[in-house]
Amino acid sequence: MPRRGVVASGAFAPGHLGELTQIVSFDLVDAALEATRSVQRRVRVLPSRVVVYLLLAGVLFEQIGYRQVWARLISGLDGLPVAAPTSSALAQALRRVGTAALRALFDLVAGPGAGAVRWRGLLVCAIDGTSLFIPDSAANSSRFGRQTGRAGAEAGYPMLRLLAVVACGTRTVIDAVFGPYLTGETTYAPQLFDCLKPGMLLLADRNFAVAALIEKISGTRAELLIRCKDNRTLPPIKQLPDRSWLARVGTVVVRVVDAEITVRCQDGPRRAGRYRLITTLTDDRRYPAAELVRLYHQRWEIETSYFELKSTILGGRVLRARTPDGVAQEVYALLITYQALRTAIADTALATGDFAADRGSFTIAVNTARDQLIHAAAVLTGTTIDLIGTIGRAVRAELLAPRRERTSPRVVKRAISKHRAKGAIDRNTYKTQITVHIVPG
Repeated sequence: MPRRGVVASGAFAPGHLGELTQIVSFDLVDAALEATRSVQRRVRVLPSRVVVYLLLAGVLFEQIGYRQVWARLISGLDGLPVAAPTSSALAQALRRVGTAALRALFDLVAGPGAGAVRWRGLLVCAIDGTSLFIPDSAANSSRFGRQTGRAGAEAGYPMLRLLAVVACGTRTVIDAVFGPYLTGETTYAPQLFDCLKPGMLLLADRNFAVAALIEKISGTRAELLIRCKDNRTLPPIKQLPDRSWLARVGTVVVRVVDAEITVRCQDGPRRAGRYRLITTLTDDRRYPAAELVRLYHQRWEIETSYFELKSTILGGRVLRARTPDGVAQEVYALLITYQALRTAIADTALATGDFAADRGSFTIAVNTARDQLIHAAAVLTGTTIDLIGTIGRAVRAELLAPRRERTSPRVVKRAISKHRAKGAIDRNTYKTQITVHIVPG
């Protein structure tokens, strides 16, 4: 098929994301631009739709500048007349499109994804926060702040705080919010509660075990499973047959599960710890306590999502934008592109039915998506619908091993200092056998 048949025409031809364009499609981008009144008044060398795809492509090539990203967008457009914008023209185009259109596009693509984990009919999701480094400009520092150090001394790069709700299994983003780093996670959390619906189960760590947040989550009619401090006082109002008990947190009646978890390591140490979980799933017969303790481990899915964002995509790099509006635009582009990649993996898992989405390699998906973008491949759907695509086939060809029960000490593997300041540390990873014992209240 001629190249003109697989990409948009005229000045819109460079506006694509390779095969991922089928997920973040032209109509979605155009709808977001229309809703935010960000469409160009006349067709320019850089139409607004093309600028949006430039931002998304910039996520796949985070290590280079936008002119080099542009070169990759047009490298597969054989024989088509394309523009050669200057760095100044690209910067002006990014400012013209603004942030609102990217936020609207994120709202359109966000969601749990096909095949997200369900436990006893409940969609399992997790909430947590992380931080991202941004360029060291006066505007960014004033808007987002940075870590505080010694009085009068600046510490590192400015940072922003990102909080998200992620669907376990597919690791797709249901909603996200971000802002100044010095604002805490529990302050941002209520802004995400609109995405919670009946039939969802929200997992969270001890930071979110606050009475006010529990009341708000319960008010959405979603269920919750949150770890709290082991010594938190929760007087029982009713004992249950499985050794858990009912208690009251604020105005909400919750069920408390106290568990002793023993980890026996093959050829290694034996470890034991306590977990105290609180949940709105008060029916002990329908929701067994031991299963709740094991289910809580799914909360770590969101940590893997943040690793994929910050390490696999960004490679630990600082973002590009030197203005707060540019930073917001770039973060939404990061979330949209991540969502597209995770959706491609989830769709492949659903279409084939022979592997779970969490076994799809995100690294393979990213690298294959980069290749498809450079070749401007599969931008538009052909006459024969391909439910998997090149990205899906590459992921399926090299699946990750099924998850095994393992444990490893939480230590920095590559310290800043060359010297062994902490002495000898056991850095081995052990196969484990985990035993859960419910402790009576």
